[in-house]
Amino acid sequence: MNQKIKLREAVIVEGKYDKIRLASLLDALILDIGGFRIYKDKEKLSLVRALAKTRGLIILTDSDRAGFQLRGFLGGSIPKEQIIHVYIPDIHGKERRKARPGKEGKIGVEGMDTETLKHCLVRAGVLEVREKSENPVTRADLLEAGLIGGEESSRKRKQLQKALGLPENLSANMLREVLNTLYTRKEFLAALTRDRAE
Repeated sequence: MNQKIKLREAVIVEGKYDKIRLASLLDALILDIGGFRIYKDKEKLSLVRALAKTRGLIILTDSDRAGFQLRGFLGGSIPKEQIIHVYIPDIHGKERRKARPGKEGKIGVEGMDTETLKHCLVRAGVLEVREKSENPVTRADLLEAGLIGGEESSRKRKQLQKALGLPENLSANMLREVLNTLYTRKEFLAALTRDRAE
């Protein structure tokens, strides 16, 4: 039997099936926020804030619009420095317990295989210490790469996000944050070069 990954941070997930899935992989406090119920549940939000302050949070939501809404809500309710965002890739399909795929046809946290989840945790710097880049990706870099501000920028962003295994629902600002969390500026520029060569 594989040993569970021990984490100090509390892990925030959307629902109980996500929690069950991660409990087999992580030795950590995993809190199910009940999806959009968190918007009105002041007690649970207060608990999430307290956990963020004392332990730090790992936010791990699905890659669909609902997941990004919840991620945005929590990100706006808690200081940025207390949060680590972990993103799962867009994989189309359905969870085993469901008769049909979800609205956007993507597999959520509960349907991700163990290796993919571990890879996502590593990329976010949760399982290994990753130096903060002193030369982060800037808005000007995105503009120069044609990822913002142009007619084709949305298509180019989606193409790059797909090449990097990132969710398609990232806004331009969120993309920059994700790039600076998961990659160095050098890795970003190398990915751009590879993407253009393909």
